[in-house]
Amino acid sequence: MGRLVMKFGGTSVANIERIRNVARHVKREVDAGHEVAVVVSAMSGKTNELVEWCREASPLHDAREYDAVVASGEQVTSGLLAIALQSLGIPARSWQGWQIPILTSDAHASARIVGIDGGEIIKRFAEHKEVAVIAGFQGIHAPTGRITTLGRGGSDTSAVAIAAAIHADRCDIYTDVDGVYTTDPRVVPKARRLNRIAFEEMLELASQGAKVLQVRSVELGMVHNMPVFVRSSFDKPEDIDPFGTPPGTLICSEEEVMENHVVTGIAFSKDEAQISVRRIEDKPGVAASIFGPLAEANINVDMIVQNVSEDGKTTDLTFTVPASDFARAKATITGAQDKIGYARFDSETDVAKVSVIGSGMRSHAGVAAQAFAALAARNINIRAITTSEIKFSVLIDAAYTELAVRTLHTLYGLDQV
Repeated sequence: MGRLVMKFGGTSVANIERIRNVARHVKREVDAGHEVAVVVSAMSGKTNELVEWCREASPLHDAREYDAVVASGEQVTSGLLAIALQSLGIPARSWQGWQIPILTSDAHASARIVGIDGGEIIKRFAEHKEVAVIAGFQGIHAPTGRITTLGRGGSDTSAVAIAAAIHADRCDIYTDVDGVYTTDPRVVPKARRLNRIAFEEMLELASQGAKVLQVRSVELGMVHNMPVFVRSSFDKPEDIDPFGTPPGTLICSEEEVMENHVVTGIAFSKDEAQISVRRIEDKPGVAASIFGPLAEANINVDMIVQNVSEDGKTTDLTFTVPASDFARAKATITGAQDKIGYARFDSETDVAKVSVIGSGMRSHAGVAAQAFAALAARNINIRAITTSEIKFSVLIDAAYTELAVRTLHTLYGLDQV
């Protein structure tokens, strides 16, 4: 007998029939003798609807009340799934984030989990053989008693954090795909599903544009060494052997990954904006005068390129920010023009970032050089480059995104054979 956390996303609980399907998945694991906690998202589209209601009520709304509204979607789903489980003869009760409690920071709409007490859930496993159906995405800031939410995709984070808190053997993330692929199969039909991937590689894939898991959930899995299994909720529950290994991808420590490839996957993001601040006096503190105010505005800067003029007196700084933050970033920099002392502000929003990820890069030279040559052969111009130990990223014109991804996917032998 084991202890599992099962997480189901919005498409998996989109209507009552799909909630009944989820209940059958849970029943399969309970019948196999497992203790089960289930974490659910809001029904597909509901969170967007709730967000829009907040905006209609007031474009400038209180973030605390925003959280109170948008957290209600998961409350509905958790109650409905508990009812569906009870109808199958499975003891179950719903839990809201504040009831467990899931304690968070007070950064409303993007709170971070600071602690979870899993004691009561474990106690009820033992005494009542009861399935805990937990509303994902939400928690409570204890000092103020206010409901908080964890940001988009936060139910993944809830699930992994709860798995760690109740000492689960594994956290299963059920979604509308059957695992993690070498890249988006909609862009590259030859993309293949990975049986296993290391936490560090998955963290890079998620942070560079792969939509399978929220970045924070992968971080938590890595910190707590909690195996995370990504699998499809649309497989028929009755066709799955609870003692076997269904199709999916296990995210685990690097030591548990059997096959080590130089490159594991290709990620891409079209949600990028490029900013260039031209002809700034080249002196100490210039970078801080630009990136300090951006940090204070909670705007993440990614790729940074600095070019110094031939006479060494001025410099250009080019960097990227998320497209959703571009307007705020522009306002922040132009508002500080006198302090920064730049001559010109240039920007480009029609750009994309393509990233190549693989732990094998640590021991193989020339991996990036191969990519640069292959992209050049396709007449794809590189605007900026960043590298890390197991990843490199290139910034290109958005129109060439799919061509670049397909080219690199084939270059590194990731196509199905």
